[in-house]
Amino acid sequence: MHEPTDLLPEGLVPGDLSISRRDLLIAGAASVAATTASAADASGAATRPGKASTKDAVSSMMTVNLRVNGQPRELKLDTRTTLLDTLREHLHLTGTKKGCDHGQCGACTVIVDGRRMNSCLSLAVMHEGAEVTTIEGLGTPDRLHPMQAAFVKHDGYQCGYCTPGQVCSAVAVLDEIQRGVPSHVTGDLNVKPLLSPLELRERMSGNICRCGAYSNIVDAITEVAGRPA
Repeated sequence: MHEPTDLLPEGLVPGDLSISRRDLLIAGAASVAATTASAADASGAATRPGKASTKDAVSSMMTVNLRVNGQPRELKLDTRTTLLDTLREHLHLTGTKKGCDHGQCGACTVIVDGRRMNSCLSLAVMHEGAEVTTIEGLGTPDRLHPMQAAFVKHDGYQCGYCTPGQVCSAVAVLDEIQRGVPSHVTGDLNVKPLLSPLELRERMSGNICRCGAYSNIVDAITEVAGRPA
């Protein structure tokens, strides 16, 4: 290991502060050049292609079969591809939004085999043969899903970025309540959960609306459930 004095320019003595600006610039440039060369050599050695790396790249690809919005889809994907990127980048279903990409905002919510999930946190290869429903599969501009129509009626959105995830989540929430799935605020686990504002707010808490349209969203879900908003 070099001592600090080993790095001094030739002819200088420790403690001598009479080094010229020219000598200082030369020494600094030489140090940066040496460091850059070492880093480049290390990077080249790490990324140099070979038989092993080529084999790894090939083995990371996998055929995945999904049924998306009722249509069978066969895709050859990198095993690290999330379900969200599969939908957006490979199937071009861009209604599902990428928000935080950490499973914290709910903008990427889709329905998989009847259950809602954050598609940014799930790998596509984990869902071989699964039924995936996105916002495009719920309804169309000419034929809206009842939940979409209720969001429009009650102004359950402003900028609209989170709305696809909100709608998918809301549809799944009503199914959860219908099946008797309890939430953290369900008072009695032996009784079917009530369709109350408290229940709806708790179950929709994973879907963030930065515009603050929460009360209107609750009104929309309540109407679709068959109760007056």
